Amino acid sequence: MGATALLALLVGCRQEPKPRPKTPAEVRAELARLMPRGVRDRSGWAADIQSAFAALKIEPKTANLCAVVAVTEQESTFNADPSVPGLGRIALEEIDRRMTAHHIPPLVARAALQIESPDGRTWEKRIEAATTERDLSDIYEAMIARVPMGSRLLASSNPVHTGGPMQVSIAFAEELARDKTYPYPAQGSIRHEVFTRRGGVYFGTAHLLGYRASYKQPIFRFADYNAGWYASRNAAFQNMVSVATGVPLDLDGDLVSYDGDTSKTELAIGTLSQELGMDASQIHRALLKSRSLDFETTALYVEIGKIADRAAGHVLPRARLPEIRLQSPKITRRLTTAWFAKRVDQRYRACMARAKG
Repeated sequence: MGATALLALLVGCRQEPKPRPKTPAEVRAELARLMPRGVRDRSGWAADIQSAFAALKIEPKTANLCAVVAVTEQESTFNADPSVPGLGRIALEEIDRRMTAHHIPPLVARAALQIESPDGRTWEKRIEAATTERDLSDIYEAMIARVPMGSRLLASSNPVHTGGPMQVSIAFAEELARDKTYPYPAQGSIRHEVFTRRGGVYFGTAHLLGYRASYKQPIFRFADYNAGWYASRNAAFQNMVSVATGVPLDLDGDLVSYDGDTSKTELAIGTLSQELGMDASQIHRALLKSRSLDFETTALYVEIGKIADRAAGHVLPRARLPEIRLQSPKITRRLTTAWFAKRVDQRYRACMARAKG
């Protein structure tokens, strides 16, 4: 080999140097540019998002920043404590439903709501006046502690399950705070922190980006944000099971039943037990990994994929949007996880377009 050719080969093999990591100031400046028009206190939002990425040790590449921007825009239009139209009425209707479920006579329950609260108003008037989930959550917490019927009216727990600018699950935030040190001095409980801008952004970013996934497109993370980690991967797996067995399944991403019953997905897989060379206990153990990336390396996942691909005559997708209708007292029209994911994806693409200038 000639000297010129050898030199060219060596140059071709030389690795490109890694780009210099962005400084915190550069990340904040980029975030301020990426946010949609009309966002107030852009520097404050940018600081809290950048701090969340740093605390969670998530790479602040543009795609990740745009993912957080898109979810925040969808969930709250960058409002740390967004108002909900008709929230007071919705809350009282929810209490009525809980009363019925617990066989509490309506007159008795309504009488409990007429008790005067510490600010001089009745609990009913305070609930009627609530405009944000943070207001409502605080009222519920006080009622549970002070009203004789409070724990029964609210089923012994605060029925506000999500909150803050990214509408993150409070249960997820509390679990994360047990596993990872919360980077700020908490003002009260973790529940209260979720309703702050810094806390809502921190826990929302963790829920969106704080897990490893093999998705090639961000829309599946957006669906997971709404339906739970790996819901998109698991919905695709359910589709593979359905193709392999001929058993129709709901593609909701829930592979295991945790209430003692056997899920329809697990029952369907059982019909392939002999072909898979796996007994019921082995199938169940593999399915228990369905909330982690490791599920994709199990023999069950790999073999079901092979059987389904042969039955379909082509390689089936390993991710798809779950088919879930969104259920909440706040939702007054037919919405689905797919609708949510597509809306966020539109905002994400607009953000990436802003990044390109």
